[in-house]
Amino acid sequence: MEETKTKVALIGIIVEDTEAAEQVNELLHTFQEYIVGRMGVPYREKGISIISVVLDAPEAKISALSGKLGMVKGIRVKSMMAKISG
Repeated sequence: MEETKTKVALIGIIVEDTEAAEQVNELLHTFQEYIVGRMGVPYREKGISIISVVLDAPEAKISALSGKLGMVKGIRVKSMMAKISG
């Protein structure tokens, strides 16, 4: 059986609407097997939260998570992938 190549990626999430946080957490839980680490920073003075998620996953999974997050109302998402493959 051939191993699936993975990529290392960073997804940055800005939660502008706290109502969206639960949906974001559900999506991250769904993709938890690919998550290397995550860090959340509440920026109370601005009323937002910033979440960074590091993944090691097949490119299709990274794109799927990023796309699903991008459809959540009240958040902004950007992702980038390292040039190296696993």
